[in-house]
Amino acid sequence: MNAATLSPALETVARAELTQLPDWLLVSVNSCPPAGSGVHFWLFRVSRQLLVHMGEEAIFALLKSKVALCGRPVPDREIISQIRNARAFAWHPNCPKAFPRGPDLALAVPLPPVPPAWPEADLEQIRRIVARGGGLCDLTECSPVRFDDDSSHAEEIIDTLLPGNPLLCVGKSQSYFATRRREIWRGCLSRLPFIVPNPMLGVLGYTKVENRPSEHTLEQTACRVYLVVEFDISEYARDGTTPSEWAPLVREWRESSITLADACAALHLHLSTHLPLAAVVDTGGKSLHGWYSAFDQSEERLRSFMDYAVRLGADHATWLRSQFVRLPDGLRDNGKRQVTCYLDPGKAVKDE
Repeated sequence: MNAATLSPALETVARAELTQLPDWLLVSVNSCPPAGSGVHFWLFRVSRQLLVHMGEEAIFALLKSKVALCGRPVPDREIISQIRNARAFAWHPNCPKAFPRGPDLALAVPLPPVPPAWPEADLEQIRRIVARGGGLCDLTECSPVRFDDDSSHAEEIIDTLLPGNPLLCVGKSQSYFATRRREIWRGCLSRLPFIVPNPMLGVLGYTKVENRPSEHTLEQTACRVYLVVEFDISEYARDGTTPSEWAPLVREWRESSITLADACAALHLHLSTHLPLAAVVDTGGKSLHGWYSAFDQSEERLRSFMDYAVRLGADHATWLRSQFVRLPDGLRDNGKRQVTCYLDPGKAVKDE
């Protein structure tokens, strides 16, 4: 399907196809939201239901007519992309023969496997690990490389963790970033807060959801070199007032003079017995990011490790290869240094 071969008018949709749609689906088709309220997702949601009723050219023509007055120009490419994205998630009826496109769709687009859910945090196991000791001072003391001054060592650390001259995606924020060769970034890293912990394959790719060009995409992120684990444990939820699931543990630790940094360090020390730990970055008083060597590990082994880390309270967001993490010894937007409190060059990838 491409824009050049698709009919541009709603007249290409057979009247019978529209009249045979169920009432609830007709309501959905006629309820395109205004620009800024989810047009992109609406295209996907409606497409996955329409695919069992009509062909893709008819769906394109129908959706094109519906978004015409949404308040923003919707390019043909966006509509086509969302129809294609919907193929793998198309609704499959129990009786495909009862639907015009049911049998073809059932054969052409098998349902994708459902990825396993992330495990719940095991608060009791976390309590036991932290109680065994091994806080932030212990983590720092056992670091093979230690920095005892107040200067940024971002350049030296990145040379250690990502040697050579790879393409690196680095950001001033999660919406303001660029992908350039490591040598182009030289001299700039100490002033920046974010980096993708894996090299990039190319400068430009297309985003998975919106299919738009970007210098930060999963499509152009290479295989894992590091799997970053973040323990971002807080007493309160994001609103600052509602106690989180961690509140009882945090209060216990406080009574025992165990800081959140100590607790996170203990968890990283524990995880380092399961996968080589190359670096730990204090993100500026918020959390600790552990960089675990992943370049010689299978995805199955890494997923098992990440499952275990999530069970110990890690945020599963960093499982995404292209996820931004805190740049070691970079600078937060509030001026705080993201200090690297642990660095083991022996666990880093080698430039071969």
